[in-house]
Amino acid sequence: MKNGLQKPTFRIAFCGISAALGVVLMMITSLIPVGTYALPCFAGILLLAVLIEYGAKWAAGVFLTVSVLSVFLAGDKEAVLYYIAFFGYYPIIKCKIESKLKSKVVQYILKFVVFNIAAVGSFYIGMWLLSIPNEDYTIFGVYIPWVFLIVGNIFFALYDYAVTVFVNVYVRNLRDKLFGRIK
Repeated sequence: MKNGLQKPTFRIAFCGISAALGVVLMMITSLIPVGTYALPCFAGILLLAVLIEYGAKWAAGVFLTVSVLSVFLAGDKEAVLYYIAFFGYYPIIKCKIESKLKSKVVQYILKFVVFNIAAVGSFYIGMWLLSIPNEDYTIFGVYIPWVFLIVGNIFFALYDYAVTVFVNVYVRNLRDKLFGRIK
């Protein structure tokens, strides 16, 4: 008999629920003051269960679903940009990097490169969409986006660690509680 987790109906339902939760998190970004930054992170972390249980293809499908629906339904478009540009797909990329590369140093370099490309790209896309002149970002001679990028890299290191901790907690504790009776 098939494992309950492998039944196509359960897989589709699980991914649908994960996508729905992700969309809800993205929809409430405009209601919570720090939601612009925190909720796309949490919406991305939801992909981890899908990634662990069903692989990168299913997680990518959930990411695309949340991304498209968030563009239309979420009030905070900056949060949607952060989700699409980085937080939504990062758990998938993190898994691929860590499974393919043995060297921790190379893993971290590659992860930071991905983050920095996404951060700079998001900045320029947001600047282009909002038509903000470049000089508006300078305060007292300091180009503020550089400060945000430095702080963002510190935050990213913490986020990467938090994702790793969540994966361990999920596999060791939550997985059996969520799916124990289904197996």
